[in-house]
Amino acid sequence: MSSSTSLIPALESLVYSLVPASRNDEPLRNELVAHCKEILSSRIGQSHEPDIGHLADLVKRQLLQSSPSGTTALKFTNLLSRLLDQHVLSKKHASIQFLHSLASSRQPSSSVPFLPSLVPPPPARPSPSTSPSEKLLPLSQHFSKSRAERLREYRQQAGRPYLPEYLLLRDTLYLLQGISGKFIRLSSQNDNNQLEFVDNTRYVISAPTKALIHRLSEVGYLYTRVDAFVREREGSTGVGMIEQSLCHHLQTKLTEYYRLIAVLESQMPSVTVSGEGNAVDLREHETGLTLRRLDVWINEWRLRMRMMSVCVEGARESQGGALVNLIHSYTDNGDPFIRKFTDQLLEEVSKPFFSTLHKWLFSGELYDPFHEFFVAMDPSLAHVQYMHPSSLTGNINQLAGDSFVAPDQDDRDHRRGGLTIWQAKYRFQQNMLPMFVGEAFGRKILSTGKSLNFIRYSCHDSDWVVTREKMSNTGGSLKYSDIAGLERSIDAAYSTASQRLFDVFIDKFKLLDHLSALKNYMMLGHGDFADQLMNALGPSLSRPANALYRHNLTATLETAIRSSNAQSDPPDVLRRLDARMLEYSHGEIGWDVFTLEYKVDAPIDTVIHPDAMVKYLKLFNHLWQMKRIEGTLSRGWMRVAGGARTTFLRLPDLEPSWHKIRIIMAEMIHFVKQLQAYCQMEVIECSWKVLVEFLHKGEGDLDAMIDAHRTYLDRLVKKTLLLSPKAGREENVMNQVKDLFVTVLQFQDAVENFYNFCLTESTRRDQMLDYDRGLYTGPQDPDSSLEENLPRLLRPVNDYGSQFSEKVQALVAALQTHPDLDCRFLGVRLNFSDYYRGKQQKEKEKERAETATPK
Repeated sequence: MSSSTSLIPALESLVYSLVPASRNDEPLRNELVAHCKEILSSRIGQSHEPDIGHLADLVKRQLLQSSPSGTTALKFTNLLSRLLDQHVLSKKHASIQFLHSLASSRQPSSSVPFLPSLVPPPPARPSPSTSPSEKLLPLSQHFSKSRAERLREYRQQAGRPYLPEYLLLRDTLYLLQGISGKFIRLSSQNDNNQLEFVDNTRYVISAPTKALIHRLSEVGYLYTRVDAFVREREGSTGVGMIEQSLCHHLQTKLTEYYRLIAVLESQMPSVTVSGEGNAVDLREHETGLTLRRLDVWINEWRLRMRMMSVCVEGARESQGGALVNLIHSYTDNGDPFIRKFTDQLLEEVSKPFFSTLHKWLFSGELYDPFHEFFVAMDPSLAHVQYMHPSSLTGNINQLAGDSFVAPDQDDRDHRRGGLTIWQAKYRFQQNMLPMFVGEAFGRKILSTGKSLNFIRYSCHDSDWVVTREKMSNTGGSLKYSDIAGLERSIDAAYSTASQRLFDVFIDKFKLLDHLSALKNYMMLGHGDFADQLMNALGPSLSRPANALYRHNLTATLETAIRSSNAQSDPPDVLRRLDARMLEYSHGEIGWDVFTLEYKVDAPIDTVIHPDAMVKYLKLFNHLWQMKRIEGTLSRGWMRVAGGARTTFLRLPDLEPSWHKIRIIMAEMIHFVKQLQAYCQMEVIECSWKVLVEFLHKGEGDLDAMIDAHRTYLDRLVKKTLLLSPKAGREENVMNQVKDLFVTVLQFQDAVENFYNFCLTESTRRDQMLDYDRGLYTGPQDPDSSLEENLPRLLRPVNDYGSQFSEKVQALVAALQTHPDLDCRFLGVRLNFSDYYRGKQQKEKEKERAETATPK
């Protein structure tokens, strides 16, 4: 009694939560609680004492009917004996009777089953003569029926039967196709898809069934999104090839989905029409399609539809390689189903990408009408024609500049430099690069296609077809399922195209000969040629710039070539060499405006581009000025050393002055020689060795060749011109060197004036000796007094000599703190004996002594 009393609050709470109508209706709540107590206290289907022997005979009889051999009956007897020996189960008879009822529930039997069917019978139509008081019968009149049957009859009599499942199943199949049904409809309010259940006074739909239908309707909603996307893309223009491939694959999947819906619809239970209404056969209901079985069947497609919907949403905002990346990002998912589905989708969607990749990688042709590839073409350079002499009449060595016919303006607009075409015509798009390719391989693909395109259209190589065949026979495949083969194909194609491009530049267009010519002529590598040119042009360059003519300079250049070993260079190299004058202003002389020029044409100007030629001109001007200083000092030294045996012996009182001049001049010669040796041996030759080794090795592509030449040239400019990386102070050291050059020239002018005075003084003294002997050799110059003119002439010599020493001392100090190691070594070479340091210390000691001396 106490247990039943404690059970009442729990039952009341259960009824209160499950039956909302009983919350405000106390009689109904009490009646339901009483009914639940009767169900719990009843023995459903059991009216006799448990007899396990009789139950075992019934089971054996049934087993013998299904298996006449008796094997199953014998096995049951063995299992029953083992069960009876176990003490775990207390209600063994009830357990065996439950299993026996389950086994015999699917067989038609006239006897009353142990457990009644849980399928709700079709609702009975109430007769008009039935009064409301007769509908609700007392519960005591139904004790002869099971409690489940009485609960079902109670719901039917109360006017709240459940809607038959086959009707819900039919509407659910409509929902899976995005179609509203009779009892369940799809509605769009405020752009939000909602599921509406139609109110019906005769039937109700339970909350679990509604939740299950909501779960199933997700597939239908996703289907409508995917189908709408496919239909939208079919009717629009400008859809990319990758997006078209995606739509084709989605349509294929939707076709499979339609096939599944048709199969499921064929499994729906048949409906029989009787006087009591539509009814479903119990056996067919148990074996046919139900909502829960539909949920199981459709579960795999729910995952597929979710993935397809994600791809559809991504395709609205992405295209090309970005769309491939979006799909590929799901391949790292831990769910094997999602990984497999994504791999299959990528295999189909990436076919247009690999088709474009094949044309670009093996032919150098970019076919990308919808801009989906990660290599893009500059529209302004799409129709640029890049011609070179091998494509014209004549031989390859004929220069375009040899003709005096100027090109038309249209030709200039449609022709660009090789470097512009190589670097700007095709560009790399990081956002379009598929992740399974990788940036490193993407760069290789870009370089390979550019190389083939450049070989074919810029170099006009007739053997490019052979190169393409070698690349096509690499043995790799271009498809998503074989990434390893894709990488092998990319590596092989990159190596073949790059090697062919190197061969074209080195063997066909003689790139190494042109670089060597720039080193020999623009950087004065041919010493005899530089000396001959200096001797021939020296007198002319000392005149004003407006008095020079280009044809005279060109003739002098040809003379210097013929009189030096430069005449053995190839004719093509010599034909490109020319002399010209820079733009000059008033007061400039030939030394300020003269320069050599080396002409390059296509496709050599891809490597030796105009910016590089500007740097070569800077180097030539600096080295040419250094050569001028060397020549000036050499001529001055020869005059001073030669005159010591002739003219200067007659002026013994000026010997100390000439000795001092020779010391200063030797210091200047040492400075210039060390500077030349540093530029030629430590900078130019070392850098040239590195460049030649790279070109002979033949590794990398044209970008690597351009970078190697750029590095070579930048090193020459940085170290030869003694540039500093500090902002705003890059050319401080170079300006000091230029000041030293100017000081040397001024010193030489002062020495020249002193030399001329010595000649005049020597002549005057000879005249005086002749006069003493009684010979008249001409009038004497009264202004040529040695005591009056000597201080005036020696003052600039001493001043410029002192200025030179001070400036060299400042230069050595600046070089010792230079960031570049080679420049610091130059400071060591200039001051290898600590001459300037000792001189600086002596000057400091002298200043301290003067300061300490009292006045």
